[in-house]
Amino acid sequence: QAQMVESGGGLVQAGDSLRLSCAASGRTLGMLTVGWFRQPPGKERDFVAAISRSGDHTYYSASVKGRFTISRENARNTVYLQMNSLKPEDTADYYCAAIDGACSRTACYDRRLYRYWGQGTQVTVSV
Repeated sequence: QAQMVESGGGLVQAGDSLRLSCAASGRTLGMLTVGWFRQPPGKERDFVAAISRSGDHTYYSASVKGRFTISRENARNTVYLQMNSLKPEDTADYYCAAIDGACSRTACYDRRLYRYWGQGTQVTVSV
């Protein structure tokens, strides 16, 4: 079993930056594909970004591509989500999640494949 714990959320203004962290324990991070998802109030949980086990491959939703960057430090058992040029529509609860092993380019977007989930961290972007 892997435990995922998010941190770094908060209240920021439009245009600001924020970096989320996801600390993993219970499993070697290098064995896990990790993704970030977000759930705005009253809406479904959607894919944001994912990173392969080695970090060589990254995937982004169209709404965040070019503004958000996912990265990982396996030695620190931590995955990051750097969020720049934040917009009010980025307001949501952000969750990190992990898959044992790899996922294909299209499969990484599917939240149903993620086995381990954190409790989430709230991000609020004001106008």
